[in-house]
Parts: sequence; C-alpha cells; structure tokens
Amino acid sequence: MEEKREKKIRMLTLALGIALLPPIWAVLSPYMGISTGAVALICAGLYVANGNKRKDAPKITIGFLCGDLWAVLAVWIMESLPFNPNVELYGTLFLLGGLAVIIGETWSRYIFVPSWLCGWAIGLTVMGPMKIQDIGNLPIQIGAAMIAGVVYVGIGVDAFQRMLLKKTGVL
Repeated sequence: MEEKREKKIRMLTLALGIALLPPIWAVLSPYMGISTGAVALICAGLYVANGNKRKDAPKITIGFLCGDLWAVLAVWIMESLPFNPNVELYGTLFLLGGLAVIIGETWSRYIFVPSWLCGWAIGLTVMGPMKIQDIGNLPIQIGAAMIAGVVYVGIGVDAFQRMLLKKTGVL
C-alpha cells in the first residue's frame, strides 16, 4: 500500500512540475527574443533521459551548444558545395557526424556526445532549409533555449519535484 502511495505522489509531483514550469518558459521566451522556445523541451527530455544527473548538466549543455554550432557549419558547407544537394547532404552529415563523435568522445569529460548529435539535429531542423545569410541570430536563440532546457526545465523541474517530495515525506 505504501509503495503505491509513494508512486502516486511521485507521479503527481512530477505532473505538477511539468504543468507549472515549462509553460512559464513557453510564455516568456518570445519576450526575450527567443522564437525557438520549444527547443528547451527537447533538451530537457534528453537531460531527463540521462537520469536527471546534475553533474552531467554542464557537459550536456556543452554538447547541445556544439550541435548548434555544427548545424550552422553544416548549412554553410552545404550551401558552399557545387554538387547535387543529396550528395552535399550525405557528405556533410558523414564528415561532421564522424568528427562530432571523435571530438566528443576524445573530450567526453566535457562533452556529452548524444546531446551534441541531438543539438545538431535540432539546429538542422530549424536552420537547414535556410540560406546562411538568412539565419541571423537563430543560433543564439537556439543556444539560449538549449541552456534553458537543461537548466530551467530539466534541473528546475527536478528540484521542484524533490522539494515537494521532501514536504510530503517521500524523500
């Protein structure tokens, strides 16, 4: 009976944290000049999937920011090449994907490779269809949303839930 109650309390406190904190970001981010606010939710998801490990938050964040930079580089490379767009896409993904893994794993104390690859995919989803001169400050907006995803949504919801669990006597 006690285990069932604890599970229900954990579920309800998490639901409250998710219901309360991310919508605040969704409402406020456009006022901060960030049109890519939803990126934060994706990044928070990867942080949570990694087990809410606060000690990994810096390297997860660095990985996301590397992916953001990688997306700009990929757009620039593909725009600069004179080949068939499918060949450009394949070659760019092949080269940058391999390099991301080699670099990230070489410095795995500082970079979380899954967040680098995820951040790259996010950046390409947002900026891929654009010309490099039209990207403007999107990489900065995406990077800010990535940081908010790990720090505010990921760590914030976890801290909020832990506080509630302590107040309910579960922790």
